[in-house]
Amino acid sequence: MPMNATRARAEPGASPPGPRLTLNLQRGERVGEWPVPPARLRRWVRLALACDAELSLRLVARAEARALNLAYRRKDYAPNVLTFTYPRTHATMPDDVCRADIVICIPVAREEARRQHKAFDAHLAHLVIHGTLHAQGHDHLDDVQALAMESLETRLLARLRIADPYATAAGRRRLD
Repeated sequence: MPMNATRARAEPGASPPGPRLTLNLQRGERVGEWPVPPARLRRWVRLALACDAELSLRLVARAEARALNLAYRRKDYAPNVLTFTYPRTHATMPDDVCRADIVICIPVAREEARRQHKAFDAHLAHLVIHGTLHAQGHDHLDDVQALAMESLETRLLARLRIADPYATAAGRRRLD
C-alpha cells in the first residue's frame, strides 16, 4: 500500500451499525496533505452506504483526473468526481457487495466551492456522497433518475447540516 494511503476495516468482533465497509483511502501525486481528516471521509462514505462495500476513495490532482476521464470516458477535462464500479469477480462473492473506485479531483472541487460560495468541506462531503451513491448504482442519466439521486443526496447532506447543494434562486441545478 502506498505511503499516502490508509485502510479502514472493522475491528474483529466489532460490528458498526449499518453495512460492512472496507475503504482504501488514497492521495494521488501532488496531493500533499489530507484536505480533511480521513475519519471524516470514512464518515461521509458510510453515511451514503445502503449495502456492504469495498471501495477506494482517491483524492487526485488535475492531471490525474483529466487522464482518467480521457482514458475511460473519452472526455478531455478534469471532472470533479469519477466513479468506477466493478462487477462480481467470482461465484463465491455475494451479489450485494458493491465494489468501486471513487476519484475526486481536489483542485476542481476547491474551484467549484469557491465559485459557488460554499465551504470546501461541505462541497467535498457532497462529492464523496455523490460518488458513493454512483458506486451503488444510482445515476442521473435522465430527469427522473437525477431528481431521485439529488433528493437522496440532499437528505444525506442535511444529516450533516449541509444545505441543499442543488438549491439556487432560480430553482435546482445538476452537479455534473
